[in-house]
Amino acid sequence: MKFKHILLLLVLATVGVLAACGNSNSKEEEKVTAWEEIQDEGTIKVATSGTLYPTSFHEQETNELTGFDVEIVKELANRLDLKVEFVEMGFDGMLTAVQTGKVDMAANDIGITEERKEKFALSTPYKHSYGTAIVRADDLSGIESINDLEGKKAAGAATTNFMKLAKEKGAEEVIYDNATNEQYLRDVENGRTDVILNDVYLQRLALAAFPELDLTIHPDIQYMPSEGGVLMNKENEELISKVNGVIEEMLEDGTIRDLSKTFFNGADVTELPKDIEFQE
Repeated sequence: MKFKHILLLLVLATVGVLAACGNSNSKEEEKVTAWEEIQDEGTIKVATSGTLYPTSFHEQETNELTGFDVEIVKELANRLDLKVEFVEMGFDGMLTAVQTGKVDMAANDIGITEERKEKFALSTPYKHSYGTAIVRADDLSGIESINDLEGKKAAGAATTNFMKLAKEKGAEEVIYDNATNEQYLRDVENGRTDVILNDVYLQRLALAAFPELDLTIHPDIQYMPSEGGVLMNKENEELISKVNGVIEEMLEDGTIRDLSKTFFNGADVTELPKDIEFQE
């Protein structure tokens, strides 16, 4: 009887181990990817600012969120049979939100850099541009070239490529968090700041929206040719593949080119302009 009792205990222990293994395998099988979660919910969450014209802004009459990047994301989601939930925040917050999984991607005129590619996945580029400088029209803010920013006050968000360049060139940083174009521009005009380094297309449109301001794009400053796309978590490989596939399709069929012309006053930002001399 004692032998049978021991044998029974061994059998039960073995069954318990097998059951535990079975549960472990089941849990592994139940683990879903970020893309599968998005599909299950039917919604993709996207961080954007809502204040960067014409990339991401609210229509004055309807208050509807729109813009070049916003409309690209809307069409991308439509082709993936998903709804979009936009989460508005400052640029620095977008990177953290993608990293922590609060959102699935960020879309806000985000430049593709080697530094960002080490931490994030950047999509197939759909915007090609370069940097310029907005300065006061009467004296060009006392700036002659991109290498003449020492001691000047440069306005921008803390972690943008443009603000990093300003810092490298010796400028004093004046940090804004999700400010409007009007605030940036008026601060240059009234002398609170001296210069705004940013994308040429954004700069042109910003000035056109406020023609009464005594500001101009510096005639001798063109620098940092760039590519832009959406930003995602590097671990979400299936999502990255799906997004890149749709963006490539939209570039090929002209959808992004048409959106570019709508939001950038007829300009095609899907290709870098030719015959421009860039400063280091």
